[in-house]
Amino acid sequence: MKISKKNDEIKVGIGIMIFKNGKILLGKRKGPHGEGEYAFPGGHLEHMESVKKGALRELGEECGIKIKNLRFQFVANVRKYKPKHYVHFGMVADWKSGEPKVLEPEKMESWNWYGLDKLPKPMFEFCKLAIKSHKTKNKYFDNL
Repeated sequence: MKISKKNDEIKVGIGIMIFKNGKILLGKRKGPHGEGEYAFPGGHLEHMESVKKGALRELGEECGIKIKNLRFQFVANVRKYKPKHYVHFGMVADWKSGEPKVLEPEKMESWNWYGLDKLPKPMFEFCKLAIKSHKTKNKYFDNL
């Protein structure tokens, strides 16, 4: 199988696990990458962009809520969605204000708050890692 040059590059992803009253924000994905899986707000880091600015940009583009206390959670080397290969930065934050809205309807079906004990399935791989990191305090995942 020949891999196109576009899929031969390592991509840098960002996801934000946002807490509000003990629940986390998840959206049901649309499109070819993880369709039907539940995921946090996030996306790709742009050229010359800081991880923090990229996370805030993606949050504004996808659901439009305000957050506070944005901080690093973990980094992972993920190849589950072959031929795509990601280095992923998991971030965590606390909700500040606003109600999540579907601002990119071609990418996301809906946004809802879920308790950690009542998570929807199936979950996007990066979110599984964030929840595992939250529970174990592990900051690094490799070879997945």
